[in-house]
Amino acid sequence: MPSPRILPILLVAALLGACSETPVATKPPAGQAPGNYVTTLESLTVAPERPMTKYSRDRFPHWRSAGSNCDVRDTVLARDGKNVKKSGCNVTGGEWFSVYDNVTVKDPADVDIDHMVPLANAWRSGADEWNDDKRSDFANDLERPQLFAVTKSSNRSKGDQNPAQWKPPNKDYYCQYAQHWITVKSYWKLTVTADEKRALSSMLGTCV
Repeated sequence: MPSPRILPILLVAALLGACSETPVATKPPAGQAPGNYVTTLESLTVAPERPMTKYSRDRFPHWRSAGSNCDVRDTVLARDGKNVKKSGCNVTGGEWFSVYDNVTVKDPADVDIDHMVPLANAWRSGADEWNDDKRSDFANDLERPQLFAVTKSSNRSKGDQNPAQWKPPNKDYYCQYAQHWITVKSYWKLTVTADEKRALSSMLGTCV
């Protein structure tokens, strides 16, 4: 057993060792290696788009509560913005860089929250068979790269189109856009069309 005079030294050493430990990461984990997205894309089921019969955005309830009178939209605006100003949970100011079109906006009224895989596209690729609770989970998914603060104009230009029909004006974002789209479709087990798969493969070709 160490002598009483050595014990304080051992205690200090232990405390210093604890302070030198690597801090817990606060950022989300890094994405897959580029080659893994190719593999994931190959694993997606290719199928024609399903009919829009009975589709409604109301079948994907959003934006759900995120606690303290906040909702998921507020959460994304706060997460994606800089110098964000709030009144309670309501975002009243800040700065948002829209990755789709390389535009920075400073008025939250000019920002839309885009679903990477649009709700109508999800419906046509398998979500028509889900119940509304699962569709709500999809529409409010903060864990996958599904929700992004972007300019209204880019979001509305995209609409419900897949990557064979619409790509971000910012070509430097092609790689990440394809990776995000593939991640969401894979997790939610949604299908892709043959043209959509070819477009995604081409966009992955821009990854370095």
